[in-house]
Amino acid sequence: MEISHPTIDGKVCSGEHAREAGAHSTQSGYGASSSSGNDTEQCSGLTTSHIRTKKFSDFVKGAKIGEKNWPRGQHSTSSGAKVGVPDSNAKAVAKDLIDLNRDEKTIVAGLLAKTIEGGEVVDGLFYLQHG
Repeated sequence: MEISHPTIDGKVCSGEHAREAGAHSTQSGYGASSSSGNDTEQCSGLTTSHIRTKKFSDFVKGAKIGEKNWPRGQHSTSSGAKVGVPDSNAKAVAKDLIDLNRDEKTIVAGLLAKTIEGGEVVDGLFYLQHG
């Protein structure tokens, strides 16, 4: 297994556009949301000083997308983890994909086509198992 396109991986779930109101002032990484932590389970829910330091693969692992937090994310607040608005993670991923350039969108479409043709997605869109 390998990251097929690290450039694209770094452009998805690496922003702040989906940061929820009431989230801690520092949302620096992806992991379990809590009252004392700075982690978020919301794609592109990072604070300004931490954008572009995390990527889609960090989000998939930290937010445990395969187990929970899809399509709705969570974020850390002073009173604990708070569930986001409906489809918050799905909408954030979609926005980040839409913002890719034409060539990057073509690459993503190709990865999805390979997945549909029999490849297996592991840890998200950008990890493929090759046999």
